[in-house]
Parts: sequence; structure tokens; C-alpha cells
Amino acid sequence: MTLNIQQSIENRGMRLKQSKQLVTVGAILAALSLIGGAACAARYAGEGDSVSVHYTGTMDDGSQFDSSEGGDPLEFTLGANQTIPGFEDAVYGMRVGETKTVTIPAARAYGPRSETLVMEVDLEDIPVGSVEVGQQLQVTFTDGRARIAVVTAVSETTATVDANSRLAGEDLTFEIKLVSAR
Repeated sequence: MTLNIQQSIENRGMRLKQSKQLVTVGAILAALSLIGGAACAARYAGEGDSVSVHYTGTMDDGSQFDSSEGGDPLEFTLGANQTIPGFEDAVYGMRVGETKTVTIPAARAYGPRSETLVMEVDLEDIPVGSVEVGQQLQVTFTDGRARIAVVTAVSETTATVDANSRLAGEDLTFEIKLVSAR
């Protein structure tokens, strides 16, 4: 349905003029919504915004690996590379109060597993007393980067350590709720 409008619409001191134009009823309703509800407009998350989200992360098998529920929301700045890339991508364009579920492929999460991050280390080079399977150690690479590595095997003279993230090589599913964007 279309209407020919030759009048002004006034609302809250703002004026929208449509003169001799063919306008759909939907466009009129949209214009009235913008005029009357500008202060109520939804806030969308965009580049540079400081955002707060609640999230629950699960693996392909449905097991939960992390959640902010019951605690403070995760806060970060969009575009500042403070989270895994796929998580940040998912928050862009969300409306405050919106909840969505996304699956992030390994390449946009913690990346693929790298066998170069699995190393055999002489026990005499490990500055702690005894070493056990499952123990976490900080490993410093030649370029100065430090990572947490997990001991996966121990022999009489060496320990095998894995510096891959436990989530490397995994597609991850997140339920995300945007709490605030400012």
C-alpha cells in the first residue's frame, strides 16, 4: 500500500517533511519509529567499542571448557585483538541484550596443533625439583616469548612437554550474550 504525502509529521520537536513523494506505509512507520524512538535505539557493538559479554564455550562433543556465567562478564575492546579472532568477529554487530551461538573453526580460535611445540627437554634443564606428567611449566623460547607447557611424558633423563594450547586444533562453540557496548 502506498500513500501520497503532502504534509509534515511532527513529533518531540523534530520535523520530517515529505513533499509530493510516493512513500510506502513501511517507510512512514520506520520514520515515525526513528523520530519517536531515537533515544531508545538499540546499541550495536562496533570497532573500538569497549564491550562486556557473558559466554559459555563448548567443544564439539558438547563438553564445556569455559564460562563467565556466575561471575563477571568478559570485557574487551573490539579491534584490539584481546580475544581469539573468531570470538571478536562474532561480537561485531551484536545488539546489546542479544544472545547468539557461533561455532568458530580452529583456524579462527587457537589455531592448529603444532608438533614443533612438543619438545623433549633434559631434566637437568628444568629448574624444578621433580617433574610429573600433567605438571605445567613455563617455557621460554629463543625469541623471548613465554608459554605454559604441559608435561606429557617423563623418562629417567628427559621430559616431553607440549606448549600447544589445550584448545589448539579444536572447533569451538560459544553462546555469547552482549551485556554492554560503549
